[in-house]
Amino acid sequence: MNRPPSRSGRSSPRTSSPVKPPAAVRPVPTARLVALAALASVDGGAFANLTLPPLLVKAKREGMSDRDAPLTTELVYGTIRMQRQLDSLLHPHLSRTPDAEVRRVLRLGTYQIHHLRIPAHAAVSETVAISPPKARGFVNAVLRQVAASRAEPSHRSFGERLSYPDWIVDAVIASLGKADAVDVLEAMNVAAAVHEREDGYVQDLASQSIGPFVGARPGELVLDLCAAPGGKATAMAGSGAFVVAVDLHDHRCVLVSENAVRLGLDSRIAPVCADGMALPFRPATFDRVLVDAPCSGLGSLRRRPDARWRIMRSDVAELVVLQQSLLAAAADAVRPGGTIVFSACTLTLEETQGIDEWAAAALPHLTALPPPSGPRWRRWGRGSLLLPAATDGMFAVAYRRD
Repeated sequence: MNRPPSRSGRSSPRTSSPVKPPAAVRPVPTARLVALAALASVDGGAFANLTLPPLLVKAKREGMSDRDAPLTTELVYGTIRMQRQLDSLLHPHLSRTPDAEVRRVLRLGTYQIHHLRIPAHAAVSETVAISPPKARGFVNAVLRQVAASRAEPSHRSFGERLSYPDWIVDAVIASLGKADAVDVLEAMNVAAAVHEREDGYVQDLASQSIGPFVGARPGELVLDLCAAPGGKATAMAGSGAFVVAVDLHDHRCVLVSENAVRLGLDSRIAPVCADGMALPFRPATFDRVLVDAPCSGLGSLRRRPDARWRIMRSDVAELVVLQQSLLAAAADAVRPGGTIVFSACTLTLEETQGIDEWAAAALPHLTALPPPSGPRWRRWGRGSLLLPAATDGMFAVAYRRD
């Protein structure tokens, strides 16, 4: 059967190919979209410092500008850090309790309005655009009210204003007094600066001070009891000592090994996966021992924004028992006449002066040596305390085994 001619006068083809729709163009990731994804991961239990870097790599691969990376980091770290304050700013404007997804969006928008130099209208519109579609009207209304009431808000407590759990505020005040505590807590709400050693290793200046304080010398055998990721171990090996770098977990021992290789120090560092409280070495083996102890980390909260919401008051007592056990193990591992340094990036009395007081009673064969000194170190029992300002906070005390 003949087919009817087409309007052009030609016969229509016997088969017709369907016209393919144009391929969907994936939108280029924006700083706010990536930040929101990171915040969702952290709410699910992930660590911010481990979650954000791969998200940024993926976003750059998909077209995000390098210039957006700093904004993304600021949005993620700042929103997490100021979470409690942001919730207090939002509370008067909420007509209903938002679900977790919408609350993340509202916190992100409120952080931009109150803490960044972003015009309020831009912060609102850009945040509404990444909101769940069904909640956009609600998000728009709430953020507009937040933007309209930018006068200095009244907060019910220091913890609410400075965005810390109340127990952390109370612990720092108990340790330092109210004036110093407020200064310290405010300082840890400012993004940490990046400091690089001469060998290229990135390490906070407070942590950089511990290696020289240990005083490792060429030819000495040094034990680093809690070594990962290897910053202090590589610093001590760089002085010419041989460092046995102990850590409990395999993946953390791998970090020490990788950093040693990267810095060309693998011939002077021996990573050992072992329990620091049950060391596989003969007693009195080492010339020096460093116990950079696991702690509550209250001196380094600005570089670990989610830590303030993870650590609990009850954790401190458990950490003190661990710190005591590690110090006792160090006292057994060091030779007579050798030295031990105990350090911790925290501010609680229990984990600083309390540990030294315990050592004075439980380890009388350890004699305290002169502590770190300098313009910002303050005497703290028989040790010294560095308050967070341009660096992390740090406690350090040194002993000689008699």
